[in-house]
Amino acid sequence: MTNSQSGSTGNKAEPRYLVIGRVIRPWGTRGEVKVEIITDFPERFAQLRRVYLGTEAVPFIVEAARLHKGAAVLKLKGCCSRTAAEKLRGKWVQIPTEEAMPLEEDEYYEHQIVGLDVWTAQGEYLGRVEEIIFTGSNDVYVVRGQASSEDSRRDREILIPAIEDVVLEIDLDQGRMVVELMEGLV
Repeated sequence: MTNSQSGSTGNKAEPRYLVIGRVIRPWGTRGEVKVEIITDFPERFAQLRRVYLGTEAVPFIVEAARLHKGAAVLKLKGCCSRTAAEKLRGKWVQIPTEEAMPLEEDEYYEHQIVGLDVWTAQGEYLGRVEEIIFTGSNDVYVVRGQASSEDSRRDREILIPAIEDVVLEIDLDQGRMVVELMEGLV
């Protein structure tokens, strides 16, 4: 699993952009911005030629990029002053999904997991992955679905650890995940 938000599932459309960072603040007086890195691939910043900022995905040509103390510093074409850089504060730094870094086998981007239907190995439908909690040791998938028949009016929430013993299969083409629930998960 990777922290970058970006594959294709059978039940939803692939996003156009992948978030790799967020503008924290201006850096210096010449229009550079300091960017919080939100990707497992910080080295990608050195390869950037163009980024898209904010929910509007406004394109910017990257004139220069460097890593500095766990963050990235970007010089964007057309952003020539501290005042111009200040207007970018809080904006998401995005790239097209086609430029996503390739992942190892059995690794997925967040958008590939969120929305998957979750089934037990015994064929019981549990619900859909609604979000991912990123812990230090392993990710946890938050699955929400219909509660058991005794109280079918409530939704239930199941926390599924993203570990090999629990997650048996992920089929992106079918939009499903198969799990073997450990004692106490339901």
